[in-house]
Amino acid sequence: MPAPSLTTGPQNLLTDVRGLQVGHAQDANLLSGVSVVTADAPFTAAVHVMGGAPGSRETDLLAPDKLVSKIDALVLSGGSAFGLHAASGVCDIMARQKRGYEIAGQHVPIVPAAILFDLANGGDKNWTENPYYQLGVDAYTQAGTKFQLGSVGAGMGALAGTHKGGIGSASLQINLGNGRCTTLGALAAVNSFGSPFIPGTDKFWAAPFEIDGEFGGRGNAISDPLAMPVTKKGITASDSRAHTTIAVIATDLPLTKSQARRLAITAHDGFARAIVPSHCLMDGDLIFAVATARQDITLTPEIEMLLGHFGATTMARAIARAVYHAAD
Repeated sequence: MPAPSLTTGPQNLLTDVRGLQVGHAQDANLLSGVSVVTADAPFTAAVHVMGGAPGSRETDLLAPDKLVSKIDALVLSGGSAFGLHAASGVCDIMARQKRGYEIAGQHVPIVPAAILFDLANGGDKNWTENPYYQLGVDAYTQAGTKFQLGSVGAGMGALAGTHKGGIGSASLQINLGNGRCTTLGALAAVNSFGSPFIPGTDKFWAAPFEIDGEFGGRGNAISDPLAMPVTKKGITASDSRAHTTIAVIATDLPLTKSQARRLAITAHDGFARAIVPSHCLMDGDLIFAVATARQDITLTPEIEMLLGHFGATTMARAIARAVYHAAD
């Protein structure tokens, strides 16, 4: 197979994958928020978890051997376990719109969710009523093809190592020849234990994969293979789970749940290329994979290899863009 031609999508966002929409809602006093990924039709999804401290909802049903074949939305939220309530808000509003599986006269939206820990970031967490339900509703209501990066949505109060974290996104169009073109997109809420920067520099670990200066064009640096990695400070037993990067990798190809899970697995390579260290015991690192089936292209082993490789590099770019835009 000849080398494909590559370019970013028109917006360099997850929503360059046709059919997908993203919405954010956040509270500046809470220093937290919610991001929702949905589409104009149900879509195939899978998940792979590599962190040691994940928090999630309805991820078991994404396994290839489970009955549910398509879902209606995904939720990424701050708030630790409290943030899972955002998915309830999304479910309720989608049900009112008569979206989801129809059974016994009811519509049941399928909305898996994942959370990151931002309870100790200095925001006002002394609520009397869980705020994430309404944040979920608001994020879903805001969903569209254009959305902001940086300190918004689930990344509102995030911290990446010792730097501000946030929401990042990137896309890549792969021209396969013979009139065939497919698009990959990534979205990441970066709240990692590890750092996105090479120690002692302002250079991103993801620099080798940067396209057209999308996260500042700072160039690369030679790293010391024996240097201690830079991580969040003051880690104690009580806050050892105060981290997590949660993300979505998406394609417009018609993947099965098994193929989507493989895409999620390989996209984790993007975490390791952009955050050092990654996949730690105190991280809840998780990636959802999404396939919208908008392109009628047969998935060959060669194309599946391209999806895995470029899915990882696109994810690495999205992570770097999160930190770059959070610092704006």
